[in-house]
Amino acid sequence: MPAAFWIAHVHVIDPERYALYAKGATVAIAAHGGEFLARAGRYQQLEGRDRARNVVARFPSFEAAVACYNSAEYQAALEHAKGAAERDLVVVEAAE
Repeated sequence: MPAAFWIAHVHVIDPERYALYAKGATVAIAAHGGEFLARAGRYQQLEGRDRARNVVARFPSFEAAVACYNSAEYQAALEHAKGAAERDLVVVEAAE
């Protein structure tokens, strides 16, 4: 079964509230077998909309990645991100 990735592009508006989201999301992601590969590091925007926070997390499967997003733990964390950031998040299955 191929791995899957969360790819998020984020513009943080309220850093204090977003930090609460990040704390809860980190726990939820780990609980679903996820691990961060990139998290707000150095980047260069080549195309599209620029958002300074870029995050990539790897999960053991597409199903695990979607289950994490839909979990009660992640949804509780996500409440802190609402109004604290503009985000795009996509789940992408890895090539075999």
